[in-house]
Amino acid sequence: MALPHASSGQVVRIGQQAGESLSQFSSIALAKTEQLELIRMTVPAGRALPEHAVRGQITLQCLEGEVAFDAHGRTTILRGGELLHLEGGAPHALRANADSLLLLTIVLAS
Repeated sequence: MALPHASSGQVVRIGQQAGESLSQFSSIALAKTEQLELIRMTVPAGRALPEHAVRGQITLQCLEGEVAFDAHGRTTILRGGELLHLEGGAPHALRANADSLLLLTIVLAS
């Protein structure tokens, strides 16, 4: 069963919930419009997301943990409190070095 997306003006908690374990993979679409999609992800240590690309530009914010982000022929380490931007269509992959909590933003249309 799909969870409802947040509506305009609605507050959404993205931080770790009391008792929540980051050791289980989850991906939850928080909000989606014609132009934008926000996704909260928990990625356990050792889990990898294979190389892929999305049409729109993205930002990936690491809220907790540490991930290795592969793009543009190099690996960038992203830690809690850090954010990166990636142009649309750029192939990329991700590996969690530690249990991690991420916020992914995808620009779907301009």
